[in-house]
Amino acid sequence: MTQQTIIKIENLEKSFGKTKAVRKINLEVYEGSLFAFLGINGAGKSTTISMMCGGLKIDSGRITICGQDVATHLDKIKNQIGVVFQDSILDKTLTVYENLKFRAGFYGIFGQEFKARYQELEKLFDLAEIKNQKIQKLSGGQKRRVDIARAIIHQPKILILDEPTTGLDPGTRSKVWRIISKLREDLKMTIFLTTHYMEEAADADYVTILDKGRIIAEGTPLELKTQYATDILHLYGVEEADVKKLKLPYQKIHKTFQIKVKNSAVVTKLIIKYPELFQDFELIKSTLDDVFLTVTKNKPGTDISESKNSKTKAE
Repeated sequence: MTQQTIIKIENLEKSFGKTKAVRKINLEVYEGSLFAFLGINGAGKSTTISMMCGGLKIDSGRITICGQDVATHLDKIKNQIGVVFQDSILDKTLTVYENLKFRAGFYGIFGQEFKARYQELEKLFDLAEIKNQKIQKLSGGQKRRVDIARAIIHQPKILILDEPTTGLDPGTRSKVWRIISKLREDLKMTIFLTTHYMEEAADADYVTILDKGRIIAEGTPLELKTQYATDILHLYGVEEADVKKLKLPYQKIHKTFQIKVKNSAVVTKLIIKYPELFQDFELIKSTLDDVFLTVTKNKPGTDISESKNSKTKAE
């Protein structure tokens, strides 16, 4: 089946005075996918989202969402997207129910139609116990649930999440992610996520890493780890003279030998050839954190592929 492009960004640029916040960004997001937009604070993620939503004017380039140009058809696009901003925009003086009712009115959802929609959201986001509580009385995790419910009250095709779990404890972050996963699975919603938590992008269909307004690496999580990171093999209870038989660079830390390997297939071959060295071992798989640390060491303008190749040769 051919994948349908639902978001397309071409040569996008944005500056604030002499500061270039976004530099020639190009990307595509496919319908029903989870797209992760990674970068530290100030990388240009939120600026890009603001332009996608019409909050900031585009300096140059083009953004197309659901086949419509943001510059000319923003009203139509707003009906197709829901946005959860990094900072909650809920009215703190209103209750959960009142906030959702007020937002629904913007999309012409009133009366019985709203009541039916609220019941769906109440069940999905577990809002029954906090329905009549004012926002200012809610915990961070409860507010986030209401933020997301508010964003999808009009049943958009795309949910844009700008750092949705920043400031939340690990347990609450996990609960928020269970809700996001449910939206993907049950509603087939396209998720556009910005985050600086690398582990949140581990299940993404595609990942783009942004640094100083530029895309410096992109691909599936597996592709990125294969290109820019290595697994670490730990060998225990062996002699250094035996480790040297592997003819691979290693590091000795106390009584443990650490060896960089490209993947588990390499380890399998080593086990077959040197079984006596693998009586006690551990393979630590690379993560997107490793990828991020590798690619962001490069200065703006550096060819990441050149860095990758030199790293491979050294290994």
